[in-house]
Amino acid sequence: MTDNALESAASALELGAGFSHLNPPPSYDLADHPLPNGREEIWRFTPLKRLRGILDGEASTAALTWETTLPAGVTLTEISDAEAREIGELAPNDRPSALAAANAKALLLDVPADAEISEPIVLRLRGDSVEDLVWGRLIVRVGRHAQATVAIVHTGSARYAAITTVLVGDGAAANVLSLQDWDDDAVHLGRDAIRVGRDATVKHTSVSFGGDVVRMHANVEYAGPGGEAELLGLYFADAGQHLEHRLFADHTAPKTKSHVVYKGALQGEGAHTVWIGNVLIRKVAEGIETYEENRNLVLSDGCQADSVPNLEIETGEIEGAGHASATARFDDEQLFYLRSRGVSEKEARRLVVHGFFNDLIRKVGIPMIEEQLLSTVEVELAKNVLKDLD
Repeated sequence: MTDNALESAASALELGAGFSHLNPPPSYDLADHPLPNGREEIWRFTPLKRLRGILDGEASTAALTWETTLPAGVTLTEISDAEAREIGELAPNDRPSALAAANAKALLLDVPADAEISEPIVLRLRGDSVEDLVWGRLIVRVGRHAQATVAIVHTGSARYAAITTVLVGDGAAANVLSLQDWDDDAVHLGRDAIRVGRDATVKHTSVSFGGDVVRMHANVEYAGPGGEAELLGLYFADAGQHLEHRLFADHTAPKTKSHVVYKGALQGEGAHTVWIGNVLIRKVAEGIETYEENRNLVLSDGCQADSVPNLEIETGEIEGAGHASATARFDDEQLFYLRSRGVSEKEARRLVVHGFFNDLIRKVGIPMIEEQLLSTVEVELAKNVLKDLD
């Protein structure tokens, strides 16, 4: 075990718990994140052969094109590796994020303390070719008592691995969205790690539509009591797509809250989605509340949805903890209700799918993104479900 891994072990013990089997310990040392063979628990669902060499960790000078909308007072600057760690970057906990930390230049998106940013901060990242291997490293810092909304939108094509840290100061409120709207051949491995300050609130939304293989990992931990995290997700897999979302809510402080809702739809031969929801309630985390939910709607034959909720509790002094997971086809009763009132089968199916997603989309809290997502759901439906009824 390396020095970094030993430091991670010591930190875990200080929190009153050893390593969790739900999540690998963080470390910047690549030796602590060996090349997977597919039999590891955290990799068993991922099609390693389709990652196109990302995990080999070759050097690359390729970059994504960045277009930014930065309201007054918000800055985006390049910082050194040492500065990233000193700021409080959450260390990588898998091989892709460790490779990204080792290979990418660190960028700091900074929202100063007490700032109330009403306009969304938008980062649009675009790739030129799947032949390009690109590394990304971003730290989003929302200062004490600040309020901000950040949208990170991925388009085009690339082989992209990124490590993102979101630091939410005491009493701050942050709304962060990551949209994966890649071309059909893109590969994206991302990890978003969030630290929630005392009495702070954060909403994190991960949306995946495009790409050949997309594997997103969202972590949340707490720097003090009273922090609240809402983790939302939406995905729509077409034929041959692999869309994988992993969550880890680590309750490291008392009187904290986490609420997870992910919804996905699948259509077409070979469409595969994976949702892994992990929650750890440590001994020190008395009086916490947590709930996680995953719903999957299968729209055609030949699809596979894997959904695995996990809950690990080390203290009995909690307010509440639970989880729910379901995978189903169209609700026949809903379809019958609509058809009995003169709605065509095509329109009935369209309404059912929109109803499945709409409540979640309206929670995003970024109007321009919400409208884009509603339009994208319509486009996805036209590819298969509604096409067959024309």
